Amino acid sequence: MQTGEKVTIEIIIDANIFLVPLQFKIDIFENIANLLNQKFEPILLSTTLQEMQKMTEKGSPKLRKQAEMALKIAQKCRTVDVKKSQEETNDEVILRVATQLKSPVATNDRELRKRLRDRGIPVIFLRGKHQLELEGAV
Repeated sequence: MQTGEKVTIEIIIDANIFLVPLQFKIDIFENIANLLNQKFEPILLSTTLQEMQKMTEKGSPKLRKQAEMALKIAQKCRTVDVKKSQEETNDEVILRVATQLKSPVATNDRELRKRLRDRGIPVIFLRGKHQLELEGAV
């Protein structure tokens, strides 16, 4: 790598972040790029994709419609196939993969954010309904 060349960083995106553009009219990809000031590759875990697909089938008509739109936004991500044990929740899969890859995570889930912070993993989240914010160093 040449001096001054920026590395592309992988960011794991949680399902709830895909609802941000729909609810708050924020371009999450542009916002993350500005926040990091470097190239990044959005990563969608296969377990998160499955969770979002289930949301299109179950829940209120409004939630189903939002989930369908969120899936369209999620197409900009590279999907990474991961395995999930019977005992694991989707959040635990994100926590495990983020720890293994040492990748920041974009999520609005308060409990998951705390667990990620406890492990020293940077977190991107929605602050004040108008911008994404980075917690921790990338």
